Amino acid sequence: MSSYEPGAYTMALAQEQMSDTLSVVQEVHEDQQIDQYLRARQKFDDDNNRYWRLIIEKRRIRIAKRRDDQALRIEDYVLTQPPVYTGPPKPANLPRVPEQAPPTYVPVIADFVKSAAQYFNFVPERPQHEIDYKREYARVASSAGLTKEQVVRIFGFESGGNGTYDVQAGLEYATPRAQAINTALGYNQLLNTNSVELMAEYGEQFVRVLERKASSLTGMPRRLLENKIKVVEAMVQFCRTVPDQWGEHDKLANTPKGLGVHAMILDVDVGPLLQAQKLVNSVGFARNRGYRGVLTAAELEMMNLTGDGNGLEIVMMSQAMRNQVPTANFFQQAGYGRNPVAIRNNVVAKLIAATDAKMDKEDKLQGARDLAAAF
Repeated sequence: MSSYEPGAYTMALAQEQMSDTLSVVQEVHEDQQIDQYLRARQKFDDDNNRYWRLIIEKRRIRIAKRRDDQALRIEDYVLTQPPVYTGPPKPANLPRVPEQAPPTYVPVIADFVKSAAQYFNFVPERPQHEIDYKREYARVASSAGLTKEQVVRIFGFESGGNGTYDVQAGLEYATPRAQAINTALGYNQLLNTNSVELMAEYGEQFVRVLERKASSLTGMPRRLLENKIKVVEAMVQFCRTVPDQWGEHDKLANTPKGLGVHAMILDVDVGPLLQAQKLVNSVGFARNRGYRGVLTAAELEMMNLTGDGNGLEIVMMSQAMRNQVPTANFFQQAGYGRNPVAIRNNVVAKLIAATDAKMDKEDKLQGARDLAAAF
């Protein structure tokens, strides 16, 4: 009696069937992974959108209360932190979504200078030495009522303690991959929209300051400054071609001609006026709304960082509220996601402490020490 032994063909067929079965099981498993991930991600997105809608609603309530001089209370803030995704990781075989459009080009100093030459026939007068700009900035800032502590510590925080008058955000260090992340420029990191807005609102004041300076000069220096005054007047006229609103100024600032206005940050006579005025405006905003103390550098930086209205809320908060209120209340969703300092220091008290700590470190560097000595 003989026993049956399967032939090679039968064995191969069985292996193929087994492989097909395993493949089907694997596909089902992968489909389940993708489905679980997509469900978890959708839930997170829904929760996140609800959270940031609530942030916006609460902010609107606070703005209305500030307008009516009503006291802000703890319930006027969102007291939970933004949602964090904790679901399954993204599957490796997840179908690729269409690629997003390439990132928008961020103009750099070469663009600002080129536009100033093209549209205003002007080249910024750069300082021969960094200390020349620092001395002029210190003179302007102190005459405007800013304290040495405010100016030097904010300079340290914004420009890294050794930043130059022409430092641009993202290009602080000469590394191969360095690229500009926005148009923020100079000691206080003013955006191109800041330059346009300041020119529109304080241009005549800047002209008067420059005229007084010109009256003390003679010869070629006086003629050069008088020509510069004419350029400032032309820029002021241009910046006033739109309504005095941030959104309108932002559109204008991002036109080729608007970029030329931002080149004035580089000018040793006009740049310090623009940068000091930004801080002076915040001090005046606080004073006009009833704050009578002297703003610490960290408090003034909160106004510089989050906007005057948001910053003043932080300044006037009790310590108990500072310990409870998440920093997310003072940012737009996209801006918060790009701000690791605000994310790590996720309540107001921690953010202020981190700002002070960074200032403590940076104002010991030579650039900050030079600016302090300029006072």
